[in-house]
Amino acid sequence: MMTQPADTAEPILVEPIQPARLRLGELLLQAGKINHRDLERALNAQHEMGGLLGKVLVQLGVVSELDISQALSRQLNVPFVTAEEFPTLMPDVEGLLPDFLVSHNVFPLRVEDGRMDVAMAVPQDDFVLKALQMVSGLEVRPFIGNVSDIERALTQPQQDAVDGDEFGALDGDSGDFVEHLKDLASEAPVIRLVNAIVGRVIDMRASDIHLEPFDDGMHVRYRVDGVIHSSEIVPPKHSAAVGSRVKLLAHLDIAERRLPQDGRIKTRVKGRELDLRVSTVPTVHGESIVMRVLDRASVRFSLADMGFATDTLDKFNALLARPYGIMLVTGPTGSGKTTTLYAALAKLDSETQKIITVEDPVEYQLEGINQIQVHSQINLTFANALRSILRQDPDIIMIGEMRDGETAQIAVQSALTGHLVLSTLHTNTAAGAIIRLKDMGVEGYLITSSVNGILAQRLVRTLCGECKETYVPSETEWTTSGLSRFAAHGTPIYRPVGCKQCRQTGFRGRTGIHELLVLDEKVRSAILQGKDAVEINTIAAKDGMLSLHEDGLRKVLAGATSLDELARVTQDQSDA
Repeated sequence: MMTQPADTAEPILVEPIQPARLRLGELLLQAGKINHRDLERALNAQHEMGGLLGKVLVQLGVVSELDISQALSRQLNVPFVTAEEFPTLMPDVEGLLPDFLVSHNVFPLRVEDGRMDVAMAVPQDDFVLKALQMVSGLEVRPFIGNVSDIERALTQPQQDAVDGDEFGALDGDSGDFVEHLKDLASEAPVIRLVNAIVGRVIDMRASDIHLEPFDDGMHVRYRVDGVIHSSEIVPPKHSAAVGSRVKLLAHLDIAERRLPQDGRIKTRVKGRELDLRVSTVPTVHGESIVMRVLDRASVRFSLADMGFATDTLDKFNALLARPYGIMLVTGPTGSGKTTTLYAALAKLDSETQKIITVEDPVEYQLEGINQIQVHSQINLTFANALRSILRQDPDIIMIGEMRDGETAQIAVQSALTGHLVLSTLHTNTAAGAIIRLKDMGVEGYLITSSVNGILAQRLVRTLCGECKETYVPSETEWTTSGLSRFAAHGTPIYRPVGCKQCRQTGFRGRTGIHELLVLDEKVRSAILQGKDAVEINTIAAKDGMLSLHEDGLRKVLAGATSLDELARVTQDQSDA
């Protein structure tokens, strides 16, 4: 083999290898926004319908419009611009026609030094970039923006100019009115707006969406960690269309606007399965709509993850292990009672025991458990359902809520005949549940014979781990709050500050505080003697029961929540 001397060899020039640009689907896979199954489904849909992959993914509900825009920004190395960065007034560029901007989803941002910055839905479209440059005579620098943000910015001036009632001309024919509503609700901007409203619940961790109509439009509000936060206002022009879109998705009658309606929407948002429980009620300015978000991915069916103190959890588990009797969970609406019952059921062995639930509505479907949905319209009430399921030979019965004396009486009889019964009551304290059962007509001797224990619970917001700060309260505040019972003055505790992670609230997530009343001989004796809730509570406290406030103080000292948040949640613990 002949070789050429090294000193006479001509150098071989090698072009540097340019890194291949990742495809959009690969970027989304790397970011964990989609899985391979999602990508395959979207590619099949794209093959059938055509169009850009990002648009197909958004239409399928796999990812949000924001996810696509940010991924394209990385892929194309084009800066992303948010709606907040759009100018209030669009710069006037000679020769730039509104129809061209609308049809190609382009919004001029600014003109300076012979250059025009534009927000584009498809910044890689060379035809549009060249057309903008030719018409304006300016250098064009593209930014990527959300389609919905660009459309809203382009149509806002038109909305402001609209005067009069959108539906004024349709009062004469209700059939035309309904068809017109359906047409409006099916328009792309309305669909995108509703998708954006629902899509925000994932980023905000919201539990409810409130659409409230007023004179100035439909106010959009979200409940996050139990507290309402205001968002955008949908212009009056689109209020009815947005409401109709939600009703269509929930399979409600959009022609009926005078009576309350209930429905359900099953959807996929940003790769997560969501159930939305929809309720509409008529108000002076239109229909108020509330969508309760049931996120299957975020629900925790583990008692250990619900904020139970170790001593309380041990007692609660001991009560669940009993073969028969009633275990009650009490608290106001939104205090996590149903989730606690679900966690209790998930802990029980459905393989060796027959478990049946009666609920209104069935919020989450549990594996291996027979769940019955109450339908009052066909007289399938809690009481009627309970009578039937006793013939199904169950070991454990869960009743969504004891609403009347008849249901309570059947529950007591079920417990006395060898069934473990789990249920909820709307009372503020554990001892108050005893009095509520008496008010429902359950005799004291039946309560002492059937009820094993009562758990009162609340949810307090947990401090944001990124921004919470320590401080030492004054000695007076330390004593009056009750902290002196658990720690000496000078022990630092935490308070909220606010940062980007928690949206400046100082809190992120919620945890439970609990008050567990176990019916021992002293408590049973007090019930038989006709003692009121205060006296029963005093007797239980002497035997070591911690109140909701006291359990919350332990969480304050542990740095989980703040004194002010605890006071907000436990300020009214009476059942008077």
